[in-house]
Amino acid sequence: MTDTSELLPCEIIAPQSTHQASVIWLHGLGADGNDFKPIVPELKLPTELGIKFIFPHAPVMPVTINNGYPMRAWYDIRNADLSQREDGDGVQKSAGQVMALLQAELDAGIAPEKIILAGFSQGGAVALHLATRLTFKIGGIIALSTYLTQADKLAQEMTSANLETAIFMAHGSQDPVVPIQRAQISAKTLADNGYQILWQDYPMPHAVCAEEIQAISQYLQQQLA
Repeated sequence: MTDTSELLPCEIIAPQSTHQASVIWLHGLGADGNDFKPIVPELKLPTELGIKFIFPHAPVMPVTINNGYPMRAWYDIRNADLSQREDGDGVQKSAGQVMALLQAELDAGIAPEKIILAGFSQGGAVALHLATRLTFKIGGIIALSTYLTQADKLAQEMTSANLETAIFMAHGSQDPVVPIQRAQISAKTLADNGYQILWQDYPMPHAVCAEEIQAISQYLQQQLA
């Protein structure tokens, strides 16, 4: 059983019916667990799905690219070129903390196929890292405006548990923070290693748009039906 006293602090949106499914949604650099809470009503999900939304707060740490200023981050960003000097240790540590949240949902009786891992930007990178290394199949993976960290290690470290789990990836074609080319290469790397990718791109910057929210809603309903 997970020691819940050691879990990351989270914002929670409880289901309006019996708890049957859980979405663990990770925010981006410098934001916090409140960032994506306003999206939940916009998803217009059927109450009978019984979805609990869990929005953890990343730890506060100094971030190199921001002159060492402490902020909520899942890992350090050391260079504007995201592929340079990746903070692999930070990614692994955060993935472990998110795994503890996932385990707590399993301990609460939620079936693994009723758990969705989601994340935006840095949060999406951690979600992808963890999902590709799980030893059991989950219900879905949502990776928004993000990329694959340590792509060169994927083939050696990946598991087959979620090869059949559709990964919803969405990105802005005008994203100045995570260039869409980086996301497209990440999607190709995942596909080349056998993962099922549902790709969407939108004419937007490093953000989320209404059309994307609608697509996320459809994905959640399909995966949790």
